[in-house]
Amino acid sequence: MKYVIAIFFSFLLTSTFSQTTYNIPFPNGNLHVTTYGQGEPILIINGDPGMNSKSFTSLAKELGKNNLAILYDQRGTENSTISEVSTKTMTMDFMVKDIETIRNHFNFNQWIVLGHSFGGMLASYYVSKHPENIEFLILSGSGGYDLTITRNLNLQSKLNQTERDSLNYWNRQISQGDTTYQARYNRGKYLAPAYIYDKKHTPVVAKRLTQGDRTINNLIWQNIRAIDFDCTQAFKNFKQPVLIIQGKQDVMDVAIAESSHELLSNSQLVFIDKCAHYGWLEQPEIYFKAIEAFLSNQ
Repeated sequence: MKYVIAIFFSFLLTSTFSQTTYNIPFPNGNLHVTTYGQGEPILIINGDPGMNSKSFTSLAKELGKNNLAILYDQRGTENSTISEVSTKTMTMDFMVKDIETIRNHFNFNQWIVLGHSFGGMLASYYVSKHPENIEFLILSGSGGYDLTITRNLNLQSKLNQTERDSLNYWNRQISQGDTTYQARYNRGKYLAPAYIYDKKHTPVVAKRLTQGDRTINNLIWQNIRAIDFDCTQAFKNFKQPVLIIQGKQDVMDVAIAESSHELLSNSQLVFIDKCAHYGWLEQPEIYFKAIEAFLSNQ
């Protein structure tokens, strides 16, 4: 009986200390950070500026089985606060400073950085500013290293006519003042098929699409254009190991992944079939095995 109790309390302690939250201050705000597991640190940068990190929890927990997975709400989203949301505070440079604030808080010399979608763009920009702080880089369904995505991304091309009509209807409802959760969820429901291969995942992605702040989103994209975002030279100079992983049916053009692979001299490229934008959702076994193999072979 004592042995059973000991195991039970050991389990409780493991569960309790496997997840920890932090509020790390920066001028006029704070960054809300959650860590999972233990071991070599891996920072997860979620996609879509203005979105919180909630939908990346399952990704962080899985990576936390072998690493110290670090997930954070980007500035001004969810539990990360900022006193002013404007062109002065919502910039790629400040978002890179936030990443460095987290690294310095934990006193890491180097860490693994995983950026998904827009997070891949931010990770690429981080490469251009602090390449010496990155041990390994993982680009997951990345938006790319330059402005190509702003010219080529066409979400509606992935939708059928009913989905496009319904999406346009709910976009109009929201623009006319209906900001209820149901309106945002309905918009997400008809936009979600652009991001997934198997429509059974629609509810999960639709919920994800309700979690964004459009003001922050617009300001960051405005800044991306203003700085003429281009990490081409940084990619050419970066020599650390890189994994580029993407669904074959991703809304992100496969050419983005292929051109990144050409520029990054020490990179591996993995395409996953029957998979769109969220590899860990649609093909988790292949997705996580690819990451595990990449990290274990370095």
